[in-house]
Order: sequence, then C-alpha cells, then structure tokens
Amino acid sequence: MTHDHDVVLRPTAAQTEAALNPPPGRNGGDLVVETLAGLGATTVFGLPGQHALGMFDALRRSSLSYVGFRVENNTGFAADAYGRITGEVAPLLLSTGPGALTSLAALQEAAAGSSPVLAIGSQVPVAGLGGGRHGYLHELRDQQGSFRDVVKSVHTVRTASQIPSAIAAAWESALTAPHGPVWVEIPQDVLLAETTLPVVTAMDATPDEVVPRPELTAVAAELLSRAERPAIIAGGGVVRSDASGKLLALAELVNAPVVTTFGGKGAFPWEHPLSLQSWLEDRHTTDFLEDADVLLVVGSGLGELSSNYHTFKPRGRVIQIEADAGKLESNHPALGIHADARLALSALLETIDAERPDEGAHARVADLLAKVGERIDAQDLTLERQVLAAVREALPDASPSFWDMTILAYWAWSAFDARRPNTMHSAQGAGGLGYGFPAALGAAVADPSHPVLAVSGDGGAMYSIAELATAQQYGLNVTWLIVDDGGYGILREYMSDAFGEASATELARPDFVALAESFGVPGLRTTPETLGDDLAKALAEPGPSVVVLPALLRMFAPTHLG
Repeated sequence: MTHDHDVVLRPTAAQTEAALNPPPGRNGGDLVVETLAGLGATTVFGLPGQHALGMFDALRRSSLSYVGFRVENNTGFAADAYGRITGEVAPLLLSTGPGALTSLAALQEAAAGSSPVLAIGSQVPVAGLGGGRHGYLHELRDQQGSFRDVVKSVHTVRTASQIPSAIAAAWESALTAPHGPVWVEIPQDVLLAETTLPVVTAMDATPDEVVPRPELTAVAAELLSRAERPAIIAGGGVVRSDASGKLLALAELVNAPVVTTFGGKGAFPWEHPLSLQSWLEDRHTTDFLEDADVLLVVGSGLGELSSNYHTFKPRGRVIQIEADAGKLESNHPALGIHADARLALSALLETIDAERPDEGAHARVADLLAKVGERIDAQDLTLERQVLAAVREALPDASPSFWDMTILAYWAWSAFDARRPNTMHSAQGAGGLGYGFPAALGAAVADPSHPVLAVSGDGGAMYSIAELATAQQYGLNVTWLIVDDGGYGILREYMSDAFGEASATELARPDFVALAESFGVPGLRTTPETLGDDLAKALAEPGPSVVVLPALLRMFAPTHLG
C-alpha cells in the first residue's frame, strides 16, 4: 500500500547531495532563520541582545527581511499588527531576561486579540538553566514560567537538532484557531555552536481546521429558521477567519440584525439596513439584543465590553460559534459550537434551505439607531463627533487604523465606520497603553501599498516616542495623530466621576511637533476645524508624519447602568 506523501519523504539526488555537503560557517542561529524561511516567513521583527546574537548574525546569511525596533514591547505590538493584517505568523526575535520580559504586555494583547506572534527568545547557556543562581547576565529562575500564563504554548530547545521541530510546533500552535502568540526559547551556546546539520528546507506546519459538528449545525439552523426575532453579535473571530461575506449572506437569509463588537469592527457593512453598528455601550442596543428570541454569537466570548459590562442578560436561545473552546458558554448558557467562524457560517448557509421573511427587522433596526442618535444628540458632544468625522473623512477606505487606549478610540469603538473588514484595530483586548503607533508601523511593514493611521493620546504617545526613529529609518507610511489633552484623559474622567477629583493623571509633555522633527519626521499642529484637511495631506505624503491635535475630548455618558 502506498501513500501520496511517500514521494515527498524520499529525497532527490540533489537534496541528498546538498544535505551531505552543508555550507560551512553555520550555527544554531542559522537553523532558526532557515526554519522560519522554510515555514514561509519573509519578515522578522526584533531587538538584539547579548544571548541572542547568534540569531541576529544568521539574519545576514538569510533571505529574511529584518525590522528592528527600539523597545521590545513596541516590537511585540508591531508583530501583533503584522499578524492581524496578513493572517500569517509574525516572528519576533528577543533576548534573555529583561529583553524578553519587556515584551510581555504586547504578547498579552496578541493573546487577547488572537494574533499569531511567534516569539523566539534566547536563554543563558545550557549549564546555567534551572537554578537561577549561576550569576549569568539576564538570568531568571524560570523564564518559561514568565511566559506560560500569557502565550498559547511554550516550546524549549536544548540541542541544535531540536530547533526546527520546536519552531515548527510553535508555528502550528500560533496558527491553530484561535490564533495566538507562542514562545520558543533557545540557550545562547546552542545558538552559537557550529553545526554540520543540513540546511533546513521547506517545512509543513499547517494546522487542522476547526470544523463544526454537523448535529450542532442542524440544531442551530433549525433555531434560526424558526426564529421570530433573530439577532447576531459578530466578534473579532469573523474578521480573523475572513468570514464577513458569509456573515452578510446569513444575516440576509434569516433577516437578522447584526451588531459588531469592538474587536469585530468592519465585519458587517455599517450602513446596511440590518446593521445595528457597534453601539454596545448603549442600553437601547442591550435591550434589543436581550429581546431576540434566537441570538447567534459568532467569534466572540461576550466579555466585559461586548456585554455592556456584564449587564447583558439574554432571554432567548443563544447559539455561540467560537474557535476558542474555553470561551464557549463562559459567560452565558448557549448551544456552543466549537468551530472556525467561516466554516460554521458556511455550514449554516448550506443547511438553512429557505429565506426567512423580513417581519419588520429593518424597521426595528432603524428605530434602534434613531434612539441611539437621540441619546448622543442630547449630550452636547459636537466637538467629539466633529473630530471623529474628520478622521473618517481623511482616512482612505482601504487604509488600516490602529487606536491606542484614548478617549477618541473609545468613541471610535462605538461610532467609527471601519468600512472594510480588518482595517480597524485597537488594544481593547488587553487594554495596555502604547499600542497604536508601533502597531501601525507593523501594519505598514505588512502592506506598504496603503498609508496607515495611528491614533494616541499624549499619555499613550509617550510609551512609543522612540519608535519615531524606527518609522524614519524604514520610511514607513504611517501618520500618527496625537490628541493632546495634557494627561491621561480617560482616567481623568473615570476618577472625577468616581471620586469627585482626579489625581496622578496630569502630565508634563514635550512639544510633539518639534520632537517629531528632531527625528526627521514631519510634524504639524492642527485644530478641529483643519484636522480633516491636515490628516488627508499627511496620509497622502509617503513616509511617516505626526499630526498633533490639542483638544479636551469627553466621553459620551455610559448607559450600562440604565
């Protein structure tokens, strides 16, 4: 009996000749970069350090393109964005101890946002492992332990021959739904030791797809077919699995209104008559979803933000499609379907055999959006809406945007029309500051054909000022909008509301325009009235730019307490 793969496993004469005569001067670092190239990587992000130099030296002898940042956490944010934009693994090369640990907040965001980041870190020499008392520079008692609570999987190497298999296993883990960051660590002496192993060639680390069980699809299809008031919550899983087209087809088939979570922005057309948009922090939207007799939740765990701060209490049947098995029914009882969003939606489309009549869905959506609009109109938030509208007008539809944790981003979660899937990203998964600008740089590396927008407050901007040097060095097409309100604006609001007064929120800050220009990056100070034109011009110019908007923005009043 023969199998198709038998042919693949038998080396050709040329392969045998190459394997028996590997080029001289290679080390463990070469095995790392050869494996990455063999798996399909073209670009790596990183920041060198003493124990990791074997990997960085090997980059000289490889076809991989290297993009170096100034701070490991920013490097991780860039890799995260590269993974989101391309859907491919983003290799991230790090050093031992402080260098590795500095990336943890970025890897937490990659985990929360399901971004396939492959972090490869060095370690102290093999002789020093396990004790933490050998006195090596950067030594930790248990470096793996620091990552285990953050990443999907941890992979360790102790000999050169283990490098290709460990990286391939990590690669497959990163791409297995749900995507996520993984950690590989390799001791310094293993990276530096000369090797006579053959050059690593093409490797296959393609994960198995997460396919829905047919009996669950049958039940879900029956529920949706019979529903009188169906509704859909579309999360980030719809975007990551490229399932927006399937979602639109299903929503129209069963006439179900759709709300997108903040992580699922762009998953459904904003102006569609079935679109509830993204007003999740609004009691009218929460009431609408609670009233659904069948609620389909696709690619969302219905966490804090997606459930209006856990005030959402569905009264009908819930169907939850989720690639992360741990999120199934984690917040609400449901018919849980462990599956990739695209495959599950495809199965539902094939199973539901008749289009469901409108029965007033379009009118109910229009009524809901009118109520939301009336609530916002009553709050005297003209400046905030003007600023957000100017950003939307200036940004080309195909251009991605990356938003830091700042008041304008909080507005954008609810009110910004992403227009296309996979174009609006924020740090709302883990919620760390400093995400916007370095992530935008990673997106510009992933796709240089479109300008990229980053949005930060002045507080968050200070986390990543150093990366202006990176933007300038690589000529990356990123325009950075910094909304300068003199401090941590959202925390100022939270503290004032909770305690009557804010503390620790006011910040001294630089002249951001002069600072940008000192890096060789064009800078401009704008106003709410000129923001649209100034942003459009900056985005149209190649290379990096900074636009500073001095403005004190306010949040719309929350309604989850209503």
